[in-house]
Parts: sequence; C-alpha cells; structure tokens
Amino acid sequence: MDVTLHLAQDPEADALLGRSPLAALTGMLLDQQVPMEWAFKGPATIARRMGAEDLDAHEIAVMDPEAFAALLSEKPAVHRYPGSMAKRVQQLCQYLVEHYDGDAELVWKGVTDGKELLKRLQDLPGFGKQKAQIFLALLGKQLGVAPTGWREAAGAYGEAKSFRSVADITGPESLAKVRSHKQEMKAAARAAKAAGK
Repeated sequence: MDVTLHLAQDPEADALLGRSPLAALTGMLLDQQVPMEWAFKGPATIARRMGAEDLDAHEIAVMDPEAFAALLSEKPAVHRYPGSMAKRVQQLCQYLVEHYDGDAELVWKGVTDGKELLKRLQDLPGFGKQKAQIFLALLGKQLGVAPTGWREAAGAYGEAKSFRSVADITGPESLAKVRSHKQEMKAAARAAKAAGK
C-alpha cells in the first residue's frame, strides 16, 4: 500500500495514511465527534509521540493503558475524548494481533468478495456498519482494494462520483463537497426530527 491520501490535509500525516494500513484503520476509528482532518492526523501524532515512523499493533496492544491514554491526552490531544479513544485504539490493535498477527493489511489482503470484506471490517472493535462501509469505499476508491461486489457492499458510500465521505476526498475541492453533503444530511435529519415531534 503506497498511495497519496488527502484526509488529514497535512502532507506528513497523509503520507503515513497512504503507506500504513494500521494508520488508515486508526484514522477511520478516530473519525467521530471531531473534524475529519483532526481524526486522520491522529495516527501520525501517535507515531511521533511513540518515537516511531509508523504505528505498531504489537507495541500498542501491550502498552500500559494509562500510559497510552496519557500519550493521546498530551496537548494538543489526539481526539476530543483521548481516554476513551486510546482504549479503542488499543482494542483494535489487540484484535489485529490476535486475528491477523498484528498486520492490519491482512484484514483485506486476498479477500475476493465485498460482503466478506465488509464482515471483516465490521468485526473490528469500534467499527459499526457505517464506519465499515465508509472504510470499504476508501479501500475501493483510493487504495486499490476492489474485491468483487465491493461497491454494493459499501452501499451508498461505494457510488462512483459521489461526495458522501472520507472515501471521496482527494483534495481541498472534494473535501468542501463532502462537508457540504454532511451539512445537508444533518440539516435534513434535524428537519425530520422536528417534523416528527
């Protein structure tokens, strides 16, 4: 895996995401309740604070939970909720060590069926269906991982030429379109909720 992503909007962080399967998975895990760029900058921040050039699932899995939480809590914090996200990142790494020998790429390497890949992603700690579908779309659209039926398995996120999620961000212009789409979705959800009262 060696592509150029533009999710963190930071060259160093994006370079790590494009070459490190674990960094990409970790960025996706962190992508909730914070701006997307903040979430996807997280893996590079964690690696730097650990004195490494990449994340290592084996190393993170066995770290003292309090020490790892402190690492994510240092200013600027890696996430709005650094303690709970540190726990989730460790759970993800522990799962990868147990099921994939710590190699995040083995989650998708050699998988030939989109439904199977979606199931594998949903089995990861912290990955519900929507997050799994978005990551599947990212794999298919930007990382060259395109098993049979991946677009269908990714649902609406797999649609070509859409601007729904991180899977569709290739630069500042597409980032603006995805932001606009998310704002429209939130406004529609608020309107529907208000109408239902």
